[in-house]
Amino acid sequence: QVQLVESGGGLVQAGGSLRLSCAASERTFSNYAMGWFRQTPGKEREFLAAIIRGGGSTRYADSVKGRFTISRDNARNMGYLQMNSLKPEDTATYYCNRAYSQWSWGQGTQVTVSS
Repeated sequence: QVQLVESGGGLVQAGGSLRLSCAASERTFSNYAMGWFRQTPGKEREFLAAIIRGGGSTRYADSVKGRFTISRDNARNMGYLQMNSLKPEDTATYYCNRAYSQWSWGQGTQVTVSS
């Protein structure tokens, strides 16, 4: 099964930016729509953004639309999430996975936005 490793999280002030990366262990990653999700303790995992396998179409949750941008590099088995205008409520652990019918989840990367 494909293994996913997220990175790029950290501590940032409100209004700042971060770029998250997602490394997939196999080339089959490029065969699927990819998504980014986030989760805070005690809450269900939340869908944020998805990009089709060819990268030509994207969709976003209303909570991040206009602030976050999803992209991918299939040649490198990589996915990305550019996050701008971060807010304290964006604080969460962020995960990448298939947009639908997810594989096993990785460890995620922690994003903390201070006010």
